[in-house]
Amino acid sequence: MRYKQLQHRFVKHIPERLEAGILYVSTEYATSAHSCCCGCGEEVVAPFTPTDWRMTFDGETISLRPSIGNWTLECRSHYVIDRGKVIEAGPWSDEQVEAERRRDHAAKARFYRQTPKAEPFAQPALPQAPHSLWRRVWDWISGRS
Repeated sequence: MRYKQLQHRFVKHIPERLEAGILYVSTEYATSAHSCCCGCGEEVVAPFTPTDWRMTFDGETISLRPSIGNWTLECRSHYVIDRGKVIEAGPWSDEQVEAERRRDHAAKARFYRQTPKAEPFAQPALPQAPHSLWRRVWDWISGRS
C-alpha cells in the first residue's frame, strides 16, 4: 500500500478530482470516496447502506466496514480503513470474489425482500402504494383482506 493513512474531509459533494490520501465523506449523500490506497489513482466509492459499507466517526478518525476490495480495478487492492489507518488485507482468488458477490447479492435480496435475480446488480422493487381507504373497506367487507 502506498498510502498507510487517510485524512478525512466531510463534504457535501464529492469533488471531481480526488486528492490522494484523503477520504471524502458526504453524510448528506451517504457515501464516501477516495483515491485507491495502492497509488494507482483509481476512484473508489463506498456507499453507506444497510447492505454495503458502514462508516464510524469517533470524533477524530473514520473507519469503514467491511473491507475495500477493488476487484474490478487492475490493481485488485484489498484493504481495511480503521481509525484512519489503511491496513492491507490479503489478496482474494477469483472464486473468493465471486462467492462474495453472490453473498452480497443475496444479502441485498433479503434486505429488500426480493428473490435473488440473475443480474448481480438488480435494483430493488419499489413498494406498492396502499389502496385508498374505500378500497380497503370494500376489500374488508367482501372478505378479500
